[in-house]
Amino acid sequence: MNKKFMNSPVMFALGMFALMVPTQAFSSFYSYFYVEKLGLGVGLATLARTIYLIWDALNQPLFGYLSDRTRTRWGRRRPWIYASIPLFMATFVMVFAVPEGLTETSLFIWFLVALILFEGVSTILWVNYGALFPELFKGDRMRAKASAVQQGFQIVALLIGAALTPLLFGAMGFGRMALVYACVFALFMCLCVLFIRENADAAKEEPLPLLVAFRETFKNKQFWIFNIANSFAQTVNGLLGSMIPFYAKYVLGLPESQVSLLLASVFVPVIPLVAVWFWVIRRFGSTVGWRISLGVYALSVLPLGFAFSLGTGIAAGAIAGFGLAGFLVTPAVLSGQIIDRDFEVTGRRREGMYTAVGGFITRSSGLLSALAFWIVGMMFGYVSGENPGPDPAGTFRVLISAVPFCLLVVSVVVSMFFRTGQRSEEKPL
Repeated sequence: MNKKFMNSPVMFALGMFALMVPTQAFSSFYSYFYVEKLGLGVGLATLARTIYLIWDALNQPLFGYLSDRTRTRWGRRRPWIYASIPLFMATFVMVFAVPEGLTETSLFIWFLVALILFEGVSTILWVNYGALFPELFKGDRMRAKASAVQQGFQIVALLIGAALTPLLFGAMGFGRMALVYACVFALFMCLCVLFIRENADAAKEEPLPLLVAFRETFKNKQFWIFNIANSFAQTVNGLLGSMIPFYAKYVLGLPESQVSLLLASVFVPVIPLVAVWFWVIRRFGSTVGWRISLGVYALSVLPLGFAFSLGTGIAAGAIAGFGLAGFLVTPAVLSGQIIDRDFEVTGRRREGMYTAVGGFITRSSGLLSALAFWIVGMMFGYVSGENPGPDPAGTFRVLISAVPFCLLVVSVVVSMFFRTGQRSEEKPL
């Protein structure tokens, strides 16, 4: 095994690529698949997300705590990741391999069970993969570099998961598409973990008792401010991805075959723009760079509300991609600083707990996205693909532009209360 690649940013980033290809396909098309294609009502889809969020609130911190307490010869995180790979494959396929002829009630039950299983296994993977980042990469400069590499891989995965997916399900159906992505995930996730070696010293400290670990995490004010701000921005990511298929159909009047072009217009420009945002972090520091990215993201979604054709949609999508690139790059550095600060206070490395609780806060964006869909749908009369109401175009103009802008304004306001307390934040990297 080539030691040059051991714990390298590139090999670590393969895990992000592996996770994001199926995750993006899920987030971009599960609503379209169940609501538009299968006829599940928006209200029932929102109810399923709400039930899932209650389950997520329980399992996220628990899996993070268990991960921090794990002690094996292979490390704390790697055993969890390896064990979850086949389960993730099976549950992802389950989401899209829906039996034919289900009633709406049966379809709701299938969706709910598949959602709980898939998102539960996803939690284990994201908690343990995310907890490795601050452990493997020390210092703001190294983390900024590793984050830029990681987000470069993520953007390629976003492009594949969003833009290639319509071509695949158009050619082979949703079930086979899911099987292809499950295999891609397994290949790259195994490669990633194969080239990771955890720091044995990080596991030497005696873990905090459960209640103490929860108390220390939940009383960290800056942690909450950071993740709440990010949760509103993450909601926008989910809305952009999941609403574009509807937006293409009802607002721009495009056939399904051209959805890939519209999705690509958002994600392709993000790839070179990662370098721009890496420079912004180096020039202004991670906290200011993060705030700038949120403000730019808010302005960048506005043109989507005025597009009227494939050409104008592509132009508006490219502008939105600029804002998206900034948000993808900047948070990882700050997250590492928060965990380092906690280590100074508690004497324990608790990446798992912080990643889990932070993941729950940001993943609650899925519920915000579903609620926005339901509320705006009621306002304009959209119920499902079988009953789109009198003004579906208005529904999706609001959902893809006005709602994201408002959410990002809230995110910017919340971010102004954030302070890391790190000396490294006093000057640019």
